[in-house]
Amino acid sequence: MQFILLQAVLLPLLLSPVAYYLGRKSGPTAAALFSFGLLLYCTILVIVPVLSGSYEEHYKWTQLFGEFGLLLDGLASPFAIIIYLISTVLALFSKPYMVARITTMFEERMNSEKQLVGGGTEMIESSSLKNHVNHQIGAYYALFLVMAMGMLGTILATNLIEFYVFFEVMLIPAFFMLALWGYESRRRVALLFFFWTHVGAVILLLGFLSIGLSVGSFNYADIKTHGIPPHVLALAAIAIIVGLTVKMASFVVHMWLPHVYRASPTPLNALSSGAMLGVGAYGLFRLIIMLMPGQYEHFALALNIWGLITMIYGGIMALVQDDIRKLFAYSSISQMGYILFGIGSASVLGLSGSEMMFVSHSLGKVILFMMVGAIILQVGTRSITKMGGLAGKMPITAVCAMIGALTLMGIPPTSGFMAEWTMFYGALQTAIQQGSMIRMATFGLGLIATVITMAYILWMIKRVFFGKLPENLEKTKEANWYVTGPMMVLAGFSVVIGIYPDVFFNQIIPFMKGLVGV
Repeated sequence: MQFILLQAVLLPLLLSPVAYYLGRKSGPTAAALFSFGLLLYCTILVIVPVLSGSYEEHYKWTQLFGEFGLLLDGLASPFAIIIYLISTVLALFSKPYMVARITTMFEERMNSEKQLVGGGTEMIESSSLKNHVNHQIGAYYALFLVMAMGMLGTILATNLIEFYVFFEVMLIPAFFMLALWGYESRRRVALLFFFWTHVGAVILLLGFLSIGLSVGSFNYADIKTHGIPPHVLALAAIAIIVGLTVKMASFVVHMWLPHVYRASPTPLNALSSGAMLGVGAYGLFRLIIMLMPGQYEHFALALNIWGLITMIYGGIMALVQDDIRKLFAYSSISQMGYILFGIGSASVLGLSGSEMMFVSHSLGKVILFMMVGAIILQVGTRSITKMGGLAGKMPITAVCAMIGALTLMGIPPTSGFMAEWTMFYGALQTAIQQGSMIRMATFGLGLIATVITMAYILWMIKRVFFGKLPENLEKTKEANWYVTGPMMVLAGFSVVIGIYPDVFFNQIIPFMKGLVGV
């Protein structure tokens, strides 16, 4: 079974030029289907080893940094499966959205050139549009595959430097996708995104270097065996927590995310919210809880409170948004707060629920971003006040969006219910065992945060899909199968996990018991 995970990680990178070539020579459909097929194959490669338990591969790398390893255990497998599953379905969803976006940008550029030269560019426009779309869509899918590879590599890494390399690799395609195909002041926002995330990554690297140089190895196993010297322990923990919470867009270090989500193309929003933000949460599990258990005990309550503040802040800000993508930006901040809240619970069930929250949030948020993409394609607006009554015109989108909404709200039979129930149960368990009034208070306020989540989600659903249909939307139709098909797959998956959560809990709970005890 050697090379299975190596294939899953490296094939999207090595074959990304093929996606570009197919897009340029054969058009969007060829590039989309190739990327979909490749990611589906890689997803299967990730799932197969999980069926037989923990699995790892090791390869010689360099004496300077140690072995290059890939590990799929009870912590990594849910993250890895969800990241590649989401990437796979988004490869299909991207096709109609990105073709429309690239076409619109081309037409806007040609119109501005017409005004400058006084017309006469019709022949040029008609002959070059197809070539332009093919070239751009090829570049998009090449970047898309590299970003997916970077996220999976970060999750499977067994070495701090390996983690950092993949962590940085996933940011570069996101920067270019935003700068090339975003909205409004996309280049300025892309620089903002790069600055924030790169500063977070550099802080993370400083923590990694202090650990590796003091221990004499960057491998997780060696660090866990030998322990981290006390004189660097606290500073390394703080650097790693800060670096990762920037990626999670936790309160105070969240400022970049609303701007990025408002300016990004919707497939990038879905991939970022559904997968990339969760990489920061994974890092806290792997690097803080597993490698620094003593520091985790010191910081657990602070992380719990920080998560609570992030939950409430993100929810309240989401309530007052009119731009639907900005609403989901603050929603993502709030949902990352839930995960951070669970990480700070210091209990097996709280941590297990927190990881399941990543699964749940990813499914629910990607469904809702696909809904946003469908509406932008069919309606042409992002303003909630200009919508209404769309359920009658877009029934499949409305049903899938409702399942996505129920998932984020934690309502059965979706995956969100089992995630939230388990996480809050674990938080209450810790509060009772420790006799901590602060933890009791955070538990109660956390339940109030769930009410805020319900409020902004239901308010959004009501205004978009129900009420009076505006006259200009009378001819609105359902989006094509590239959009509705992936939505239905994820909606069905959310319900399946909600009914049978042991699909993931069978891996997660035993791992967490080994991590923090019963």
